[in-house]
Amino acid sequence: MIGISTKTIYAVAALNELGSIQSDEVLKIKEIAARANIPQSFLEQILLELKKQGMLTSIKGAHGGYRLARDLKDISLKEVVHILEADAFGEICRTDNPGLKLFWQAVQKSVSEAFDIPLSELKNYEMKANQTLNYSI
Repeated sequence: MIGISTKTIYAVAALNELGSIQSDEVLKIKEIAARANIPQSFLEQILLELKKQGMLTSIKGAHGGYRLARDLKDISLKEVVHILEADAFGEICRTDNPGLKLFWQAVQKSVSEAFDIPLSELKNYEMKANQTLNYSI
């Protein structure tokens, strides 16, 4: 069954930051790390893996950095999890009991479907969080 690591949480935070810039802009690793509160050395590993899998592009040089290769609406949480978590949605039931097999298959299907959310939905959650903060003043 799925377990979400800090690596995936940081990856989503980094992608969220990259999704907040214009498509012709880039962010340096240092900027992403500061904005998303991620240790820079750990972020470097994450960004390289996301680039290798085609989610990011990078530009070298003094004015270089990273940017999204696709819009956040075209990147699902499930895709990020598949890249960074080993066997995240793999088989979880190791029993011969048919009833338990059906139960765990249903759970696995529900979890998998829940992770189909596009990362562009992060903006909606940020708006909700800001509304909550505004009401508590």
